[in-house]
Amino acid sequence: MRVLIASVKVPFVRGGAEVHAEGLRRALVDRGHDADLIEIPYKWYPPERILDHMLACRLLDLTESDGKVVDRLIGLKFPAYLIPHPHKVLWIIHQHRQAYDLWDHPTLSDMITSADGGAIRKAIHDADCELIPEAQAVYTVSGRVSDRLKRYCGLSSVPLYHPPPGAEFFHCEDAEDYFFYPSRLSASKRQALVLDALARTKEPVRVVFASASDHPAYSEQLHAMCRDLKVDRRVEWRGTVNEDEKRQLYARCVGTLFTPVDEDYGYVTLEAMLSSKPVITCKDSGTPVEFVQDKATGMVVEPTPDSLAKAMDTLWRNRNAAKAWGAKGREHYASLGISWSTVVERLLA
Repeated sequence: MRVLIASVKVPFVRGGAEVHAEGLRRALVDRGHDADLIEIPYKWYPPERILDHMLACRLLDLTESDGKVVDRLIGLKFPAYLIPHPHKVLWIIHQHRQAYDLWDHPTLSDMITSADGGAIRKAIHDADCELIPEAQAVYTVSGRVSDRLKRYCGLSSVPLYHPPPGAEFFHCEDAEDYFFYPSRLSASKRQALVLDALARTKEPVRVVFASASDHPAYSEQLHAMCRDLKVDRRVEWRGTVNEDEKRQLYARCVGTLFTPVDEDYGYVTLEAMLSSKPVITCKDSGTPVEFVQDKATGMVVEPTPDSLAKAMDTLWRNRNAAKAWGAKGREHYASLGISWSTVVERLLA
């Protein structure tokens, strides 16, 4: 089949959504399909610009390319999933969350402060409710995203999990003295919460962070927090690391920290499970809670510094428990049957 994958791209920003889209294209090609990825340049600020992007997507004609019919369009992200096509299937990474669950979030939303924010929010709601059902089938990346789609739009969908890149290369080695937090530095990932917790630990806990920052100001804030909390000697900032380095950091950690706000999917949890490492996450962290079994494959705690500090101390002191929980996590991943073959089969059915 000739397949187009439609997503959006913020210039110079690369995260899980971009890796996800590229992984889908490779999976399609590996299985003999002619697949390409279309990324629409996207700017969500000021909020009025969102309406322009929605209109631009609706005006696109992707039914054929170079005189050949496009057999299937797979829409991933708003507003690219609004592109019309007679044979469209959606695999929604997330909707525009500032118009939904993050509408009144104190730090992660700016739409609510816009003079036209309410009208823009309504336009997004109306478009999603009217146009998402155009698709022949609607999948999401997780149960959490499906829950939001049902709650806010009344639309049913099917969660469809996929493996992280290079899943077969993750492995486990003897633990060294650090927790690993590999997600990009972003307010939504709450590295600041980890630093607050680190200052409250009773054990000599160390944390290695490894990723780039969304915004230089947030990175500067985190470094300042380290100094103010006097934990800078217990924190290591690795910045961007290559895949081999990342897998080694997973393999040798005591456990993995992942404390985002209501994450849509997040490879961190799955990569830790593949590395046989326990995961500490928060009750409001979204999809990680779908995977982490409290006190069996990791710990699910309240999103407070004290609760997170207690969890880190627990695993730091009890290395045998950490090892056993990590092994259980690897078994749980295997039981889920996550594979690209299943994804491609569903999306092209």
